[in-house]
Amino acid sequence: MSYDLKAVIARNSLLAAMASTLPSARVVGLQQGLALLPVSDALSDAVTDRAQPRRTDFWSLPSGFDRVLAEWSEAGSIAYVEAEYFGGTGEENVAVWRDGRLVLGPLHLLDGELPPSDGTPVCLALREVGVRAAEEEDEFTTVGLGKHRNTEGWAGKST
Repeated sequence: MSYDLKAVIARNSLLAAMASTLPSARVVGLQQGLALLPVSDALSDAVTDRAQPRRTDFWSLPSGFDRVLAEWSEAGSIAYVEAEYFGGTGEENVAVWRDGRLVLGPLHLLDGELPPSDGTPVCLALREVGVRAAEEEDEFTTVGLGKHRNTEGWAGKST
């Protein structure tokens, strides 16, 4: 079974306000007051700044969108997350901005690497935006990121 996610995660109120200017944006509520903004093909096209260089440390971060996320983070912590798994193996890329600055990452977990003992990059990014997991769960499960298996599945849902 595969899992593919490219998304921005932050407080629901922050994402709702910032995404309101993007007609192709869909904000989806998560647990603990967070929300997810799927970076669908339509959203990627809408936010790409072709005058900016493409970051090579992410698969799909639209050119110039890291600057937008830094601006948005003036209002609160914001994470960009990429995760792709198939048959139990996969990779993750994350970064978190706060107060207009990069505060975590970019972090990467490559195919074949063991996750760090303090958590995967996605879990670390979720912690950085305020997720508190119960002892028996990780942050990914706590906020409900397993609800849909791909970015487009999230993009079809809004709250």
